[in-house]
Amino acid sequence: MNAPDHKQLEKQRLEANKLEKRLCRLVGQAIGDFNMIEAGDRVMVCLSGGKDSYGLLDVLLKLRQRAPIAFDIVAVNLDQKHPGYPAHVLPDYLKSLGIEFRIAEQDTYSTVKRLIPEGKTMCSLCSRLRRGVLYRLAGELGATRIALGHHRDDILETFFLNLFFGGKIKAMPPKLGSDDGKHVVIRPLAYVKEKDLARYAEVRAFPIIPCDLCGSQDQLQRKQVKQMLRQWEKEFPGRVETIFNSLQRVTPSHLLDRKLFDFPAVAASGEAVENGDKAFDTEDFSSTALTRLGIARAQD
Repeated sequence: MNAPDHKQLEKQRLEANKLEKRLCRLVGQAIGDFNMIEAGDRVMVCLSGGKDSYGLLDVLLKLRQRAPIAFDIVAVNLDQKHPGYPAHVLPDYLKSLGIEFRIAEQDTYSTVKRLIPEGKTMCSLCSRLRRGVLYRLAGELGATRIALGHHRDDILETFFLNLFFGGKIKAMPPKLGSDDGKHVVIRPLAYVKEKDLARYAEVRAFPIIPCDLCGSQDQLQRKQVKQMLRQWEKEFPGRVETIFNSLQRVTPSHLLDRKLFDFPAVAASGEAVENGDKAFDTEDFSSTALTRLGIARAQD
């Protein structure tokens, strides 16, 4: 195979530069929109060895250099003692960056194997055990923020998993208090597409550690949802973007959750109200939005 010529190399360099700028812009926008990081924060970046967490750390380090506020970053990885886990990869990489980091070792793998029947998905229990360890580490390290590498696609997939299999409307929040009430969890990649992170990992040549060491990944419902979203985007470009935008434009009065809206208090005031019911009128969706969603207007 012939080596790429000068023009190809220059094109690749420009594309890589554009990608880096886009990631930094989107992460910076998410941080600003949700006030994820403030002056003096100590951000604990959780590294799994996958493309997403590598990308998160890389972008946060770049943004820290340019930020108008000062904040600290400490990288953390949990070695869960999966068979075949290359324990040297992350320490070697983090040492090369010259940043503060902590590698914690805890054999959660044996615990999960003991409690979960053969052939069943281990991810849920594994995640809970990992979360407990990370919370403890955050306390020991004095972290004020726990940064996770979930991206836009993760948020959408979680939304549909809860909708289809959990019977609830719920996604992954960009920022929320931890369930033990002691920490603040942030997801700075909330606006970033997975395909951009995959490409960035190639450009930056991150030493990826596969997430299939436990052998339990094949049966995940998340993979079904991921495939559904990919198919939608292929058939109707823009549909996934529209769905993601809808998560930021919620109208509680038009749902059925009595905890979010005081339905018993609704009364006729005699004055027009925004988001009031339109009775028998249909919603007036724009033709552009309908085209994007692959829906054709019925002909009169």
